[in-house]
Amino acid sequence: MTPFYARHKRTTLAIATAVAAGALLSTGLTTGSAAAVTPAESTGKALAGAPVQLSAAARTSLIKEQQADATTTAREIGLGAKEKLVVKDVVRDADGTVHTRYERTYDGLPVLGGDLVVHESKSGATEGVSKATKATIKVASLTPKVTVAKAETQALSAAKAAGSDKTAADGARKVIWAGSGTPVLAYETIVGGFQDDGTPNQLHVITDAATGKKLYEYQGIENATGTGKSLYSGTVSLSTTLSGSTYNLTDATRGNHKTYNKSHGTSSSAGTLFTDADNVWGTGAASSSTADQTAAVDATYGAQVTWDFYKSTFGRSGIKNNGVGAYSRVHYGNQYVNAFWDDSCFCMTYGDGDGNTHPLTSLDVAGHEMSHGVTANTAGLNYSGESGGLNEATSDIFGTGVEFFANNSSDKGDYLIGEKIDINGDGTPLRYMDKPSKDGGSADSWSSSVGNLDVHYSSGVANHFFYLLSEGSGAKTINGVSYNSPTSNGSTVTGIGRDKALQIWYKALTTYFTSTTNYKSARTGTLSAASALYGSTSAEYKAVAAAWSAVNVS
Repeated sequence: MTPFYARHKRTTLAIATAVAAGALLSTGLTTGSAAAVTPAESTGKALAGAPVQLSAAARTSLIKEQQADATTTAREIGLGAKEKLVVKDVVRDADGTVHTRYERTYDGLPVLGGDLVVHESKSGATEGVSKATKATIKVASLTPKVTVAKAETQALSAAKAAGSDKTAADGARKVIWAGSGTPVLAYETIVGGFQDDGTPNQLHVITDAATGKKLYEYQGIENATGTGKSLYSGTVSLSTTLSGSTYNLTDATRGNHKTYNKSHGTSSSAGTLFTDADNVWGTGAASSSTADQTAAVDATYGAQVTWDFYKSTFGRSGIKNNGVGAYSRVHYGNQYVNAFWDDSCFCMTYGDGDGNTHPLTSLDVAGHEMSHGVTANTAGLNYSGESGGLNEATSDIFGTGVEFFANNSSDKGDYLIGEKIDINGDGTPLRYMDKPSKDGGSADSWSSSVGNLDVHYSSGVANHFFYLLSEGSGAKTINGVSYNSPTSNGSTVTGIGRDKALQIWYKALTTYFTSTTNYKSARTGTLSAASALYGSTSAEYKAVAAAWSAVNVS
């Protein structure tokens, strides 16, 4: 477990663990519920055709009523003797009109493309039908002429063409295909696995059971874009997943990352996946309630941006570079003032801070935690001594990269760590990269005793190196923040820019660092990286050497 900061700095912190009214069926409303209000015109008059919000009990009851009458309804709208209706959903309008959505079967087989909506007046009279197909469902034979194996082979070929590496289909079933043309007997085959960008795969392939011809294919994983009101980054877009009529915080576009609610628990379980009815998440304000979505918005947004940062900057697809997302847990513990990465669960965990109203879910913290996973799955830097300091610094370096990459006006990029979460209670950041000793514990430069410091303080040497390599020494202002970075040897260092500095550090981490890399060998590794990227006589190579010398690493 790699926590965000050294907990022993504050003695007041908790110790981390190892790792109503009845439904009115006549109206479908709950007495006194705000949901009973329907959309209104400027006059305040309710719109007759506006849907009312049914309570769960009312909706269930209405579905049962409509299903009980389904056979009669099928005959009334002219369906054949072999056709049956299955209720999928019901909507009731303010004027009493009921719209019932049905799936259809034919001789017991699902009819794909056979769905329809029946519209009934308040009195129960059918007023119209909206059909997916106007074709008559009639199939001469329900005996296929091609085998299931052939249909599955075809589906696998289609899935592989879309990037899936699955070697077997997840199953095939007989259906009636009515989605286009004349209805026919068909197979629906589903292939899972992952798509080429790491998104979960659920490819549905429809094959004509008489000819073997592929009739249709579609992707069953549906992505949605929600709106999140975060605490630290303003209003942001979130990639969510629609499951039935409910959205959840699953990002299928970024390796299926999920955000869970620990509800102040500390067990090793993931928790409960966040769900929402309208895909608008959070309030933008902190709350001690475990039902609060705002912390989840920040954590989800941070995971999204971190994934995009690694993909765009380094071509890395996820923490393990295998297209698979980690997951995040928020509302961990009671007033838990920390955040940590745990490689055993492949997850990030965030506490809610003092009073459970100061979640540690800011953008640079999220980037920091995910980057611990990258380190664990590349160099595997031991989490103690100098290698531990390099481990922590790597997360600070890439967390800073994430913050700049996001280009978020509510949380502009800077070389301050944790400046948004106010962990000190006085508005100061947790760490400073330009002069690490400003936090009262971190080292500005190397000495023989650096390895004896907590890893959150020995990290200062590498953080300072990275700042100098990126921006150079001396006084300057970046994005409205003033810096004044000293050097241990009195030298003047000219920076090469953050983008190049990031490339060098990432190359060193993934190619030259090992589990036991210390500061001396980190200098060697970053020089090797600079040489590989820019040449051994380049300005970049010389800047790496100068920046290390400036923090007393030779």
